[in-house]
Amino acid sequence: MTAEEHRELLDDFARHLDAERGRSAHTVRAYLGDARSLLAYAADRGAGPEGIDIALLRGWLSRMAEAGASRATVARRIAAARALTAYLHRLGRLGDDPGPLLATPARHRRLPKVLGEEQAAAALERPAEDEGTPRGLRRTAVVEVLYATGIRVAELCGLDLDDVDRERGTLRVLGKGGKERTVPVGAPALAALDAWLRDGRPAFATGAGGRALFLGARGGRLGTRGARQDVRDRMGPGEDGTGSSPHALRHSAATHLLNGGADLRSVQEYLGHSSLDSTQIYTHVSIDRLKEVYRQAHPRA
Repeated sequence: MTAEEHRELLDDFARHLDAERGRSAHTVRAYLGDARSLLAYAADRGAGPEGIDIALLRGWLSRMAEAGASRATVARRIAAARALTAYLHRLGRLGDDPGPLLATPARHRRLPKVLGEEQAAAALERPAEDEGTPRGLRRTAVVEVLYATGIRVAELCGLDLDDVDRERGTLRVLGKGGKERTVPVGAPALAALDAWLRDGRPAFATGAGGRALFLGARGGRLGTRGARQDVRDRMGPGEDGTGSSPHALRHSAATHLLNGGADLRSVQEYLGHSSLDSTQIYTHVSIDRLKEVYRQAHPRA
């Protein structure tokens, strides 16, 4: 297999993941890296794509595990390998698809670190060092929206001006796999957005960002790295890093909803999870709160 054929195969696989399977750009990049690694491993053993079998797949994964890859990384590589072998089988380049023979390792699901409700309120109400400046207004709006809606940082960066429905108090969000959902946004977040749109965004606008809701320093759409930095700058380091990342704010928002009495299905829709299994991790966080209340309130705790 020539270098050009190798490149063409990976390019076609990337288009397949994007257009036909609806994978996010982040997933496409990760799967491509894994596919490139698997094909290189096969080539080192004198095999092309047609020579990928279960023994070769297991050897490749075993080498990754020996190198110290985490369970989550190994699970993702298995998913990437399955996607690649299924694609090769569909093209007729593999007679039998060995991908389904791979067993996915059980994932150790670490409980997310979350802000307490009072801790979140104190952090959000604390005046920012650069309060009132365009950058400070953006930081406050980014944090308020992330905590109010529980959306992913990539979803936040993908928001356009037209996605804010102020009358209904909602945001239209384009999630993983191109799935659209509507999420509620509270009054503090809407007020922060109003301040950003009125006194912050015009200072960044150059036309390069088009209709993007959040703009970066050069006037283009705010990127995920910039949004993460905004959260760190606005929230501070926190205890053990709690609350200092967009994902921590997402975890906190979901947990606080459950603690407040929201049902799991509603939180699933709010977070944009395709499966309830992904949402159930938050029940473990909430049960800790229930145990605390039980110990304090039950006469025979």
